[in-house]
Amino acid sequence: MRHKSGYRKLNRTHEHRKSMFSNMVCSLIEHEQITTTVPKAKELKRLIDKIITLAKKGDLHSRRIIISRVKQDVAVKKLFEIIAPRYKDRNGGYGRIIKAGFRYGDMAPKAIIELVDRDIQAKGAIDRERLKKEESSENS
Repeated sequence: MRHKSGYRKLNRTHEHRKSMFSNMVCSLIEHEQITTTVPKAKELKRLIDKIITLAKKGDLHSRRIIISRVKQDVAVKKLFEIIAPRYKDRNGGYGRIIKAGFRYGDMAPKAIIELVDRDIQAKGAIDRERLKKEESSENS
């Protein structure tokens, strides 16, 4: 019997793994596509599917559960206002993993994880807005 094999430990402590995946979920919600290793991507896909399913409910209890796991208010806002309505007719499978070769330094297998039906303009949009604000404040 395979007891206690519920998730990948990734050679990290519970606290480190929890905060790492919280940050990765925020990045995936913000950019809608990120690059990571294959085991992390497979574990992240499980998490993002559960979080988007909770966000589709849209009630206060779901919002509080997601806030306790995601930690960034901007990501939670985008999740409820943009991403959840986008997938209202979809019954799961919100993430896609594409294998992307091997990392140069240690030959770890890399993967691109992205949201299905993603907004292509979302990747780097926040950084572009920040740069525009900085340029306008410097010119003033």
